[in-house]
Amino acid sequence: MLPPTYVEGFHDLETIKAMKYDKLGNTNLYISKLSFGSGPLGVHYGNFDEKEAIETIRQAIKEGINYIDTSPWYGQGKSEKIIGKALEGIPRQAYYIATKVGRYELNVEKMFDFSREKTRDSIKNSLSNLKLNYVDIIQVHDIEFAPSLDVIISQTLPELSKQVADKKARYIGITGYPISVLKECIERSNIDIACVLTYSRFTLLDNSLIQYIEFFKNHNIGIINASLLAMGLLTSSGPPSWHPASEEIKNTCSDVARYCKENNVEISKLAVWYAMECEHITTSLIGIQNMQQLIMNLNVSRNGITDKEKELLNLIKENYLNRIELKHWEGVELKKYWQTKGDKKKIKII
Repeated sequence: MLPPTYVEGFHDLETIKAMKYDKLGNTNLYISKLSFGSGPLGVHYGNFDEKEAIETIRQAIKEGINYIDTSPWYGQGKSEKIIGKALEGIPRQAYYIATKVGRYELNVEKMFDFSREKTRDSIKNSLSNLKLNYVDIIQVHDIEFAPSLDVIISQTLPELSKQVADKKARYIGITGYPISVLKECIERSNIDIACVLTYSRFTLLDNSLIQYIEFFKNHNIGIINASLLAMGLLTSSGPPSWHPASEEIKNTCSDVARYCKENNVEISKLAVWYAMECEHITTSLIGIQNMQQLIMNLNVSRNGITDKEKELLNLIKENYLNRIELKHWEGVELKKYWQTKGDKKKIKII
């Protein structure tokens, strides 16, 4: 079945048939199994060529990738503005787009704001940056950083529900690193939440998302698995300097990347394939900066990996990654944030 985003005369029919699509929770959105993450189009993952990024976004949509994710946090609107330029001239039917509210600036004092007023203003700014009248998904960004979950439930989500009623967005989602917090939010809120986005929780390194899949399925909630490369850990170039993982994780992943290189295999290719093999995940959201990365991810999505590469993948899991005792960094960023804010009560809770 062709997705609702197929546009005759714009898409190549055979290209669309080569892409897999899945229904996002209880929505009527049929999303490509490979989706476009624009986190690298901000300031957090180094420099990039904006012109090439724009062409890469356009080509991705042509190739059947119909879901694009962004946020004001990615370069304080820079990512949204680049996407806005890329979408000019492309039929609105051809793609779904998601942005976020709640996380904004590098300045810790202004980094998070989950209030009704800020949420309302944020959506207005995002639509202006994207040059759109509405987004398909509006998400609360990293809900674990709210002063309490009560703020999300009593202010942010009700305001998003109002924005949906006003046709500024079609559906609501929540995002975060600790999956337990996403679960609790769904259990406590009476707002219809269509999807969850969690990152680095179903990768070669850490697959803790598995234990929550049944809960999300039972609640008809779509699962967006982001950062298949664990925010740069599972790449040959390594993670950015700010990465919150432990030295054990960073050193082991560095050893894995070196071992793969010695065997003429790109570690990121194995990581992408492994994460995309989970059939219960609606879509794999991968950060993409340039055409080379797009081509590599599309190739893995369409053609998989060789038997030799599968053997290598099993070896690195057995001899390296499975030996790491603590495979995540849950609480590390939260503790640092509240320490900087000077909130001793929050630090004790964490």
